[in-house]
Amino acid sequence: MKWVTWENIGVDRMACCWLIKKYIDQEAEFAFIPEGELEIPNGARGFDIPGAEFSHRNGRCSFYSLIEDYNLEDTALIKMAQIVNEADTVQEVFLEPVAPGLDFICDGISVSSKDDYVALEKGFIIYEALYAMIARNNHL
Repeated sequence: MKWVTWENIGVDRMACCWLIKKYIDQEAEFAFIPEGELEIPNGARGFDIPGAEFSHRNGRCSFYSLIEDYNLEDTALIKMAQIVNEADTVQEVFLEPVAPGLDFICDGISVSSKDDYVALEKGFIIYEALYAMIARNNHL
C-alpha cells in the first residue's frame, strides 16, 4: 500500500512511518507531497495531513490516531505515543523528559538528510532504539 504525508518529515511523521512499516503494513511504500498540499493521490492512504484518514485528533498526534485505529495495545507503543505527542504538539510543561530531545534529534535528522527517504532510514534506528528502551525499562 502507498502511504502519503507531507515532505520534510519531523518527529510525528517519522514515528508514523516507523509504526506503519513495523506494525501495520510491512510492505508500505511512502511518498511525500509538498507541505500544504491536501489532496491525497488515489489509492494512497494519507497521514499527518489535515483532513487525512490518520491525522491529529482531539489535540493528539497522528501516531496516536494510528495506534487507536489499528487497535495496537502494546503498552510500550502507547508510552511512545505519549512521548511523540509531547514532542509534536505544543506543551506548556513536558511530562515526558525525553520528548524535547526526541524532537530535537528528529529535526536534526531531517535537516542533515538529502531527502525524506534518507531521513526515514535514520529515523527508524531512533524509533527502534526508543521502543527497545521503553520495553526494557518497563516504559521509562
